[in-house]
Amino acid sequence: MPSLQDFIISQTRVKLLEIFLLDPAKIYYVRELVRLTEEEINAVRRELIQMEEKGMLKKEQRANRLYYGFRRDYPYYNELLQLVAKSTGLGKAIIKEKNRLGKIKFALLSGRFARHKQHQETDVDILIIGDLVMPELSSLVAQFEKELTREINYSVMTEEEFEFRKKRRDPFISQILMGSRVMLIGDDEEMVS
Repeated sequence: MPSLQDFIISQTRVKLLEIFLLDPAKIYYVRELVRLTEEEINAVRRELIQMEEKGMLKKEQRANRLYYGFRRDYPYYNELLQLVAKSTGLGKAIIKEKNRLGKIKFALLSGRFARHKQHQETDVDILIIGDLVMPELSSLVAQFEKELTREINYSVMTEEEFEFRKKRRDPFISQILMGSRVMLIGDDEEMVS
């Protein structure tokens, strides 16, 4: 199965990217990052310096601690966010278990869900289109609801239903197509057209 390690050689950098991009709004101090990555402090510091020099991170001094956060204006921010969403958590599980889940044409995470932002009542966190084995999907989602300690809103529909609702300009489908998303399975352009 593809992973972030396929693109980034440094194990420490992979762990740091996952930490920063699983919750992009959060900032971390160095010792906290050492604890979370379970890597040597010198390796973490070296990667933090390199990532800052490349424009990925911002740093700020607070009292006697140095905090780091991921820069949202980094040119590859969205691409890295998508890679992390696909290689960790529920995104990874859906890709890994796609054959057990049924015949999936498209699967996506909402941009808000991928960024770990609080969802609104009307938001859908996951949309899956195809012929699915619902007990398998429900079990997988329930497992991650326990892990995240919150409800995950997901919607499933057949290809025919999706195409019908898209042609009718259904508000629910329009909101998904116009919003930010991370495609897990399928081609984004094919889904929208």
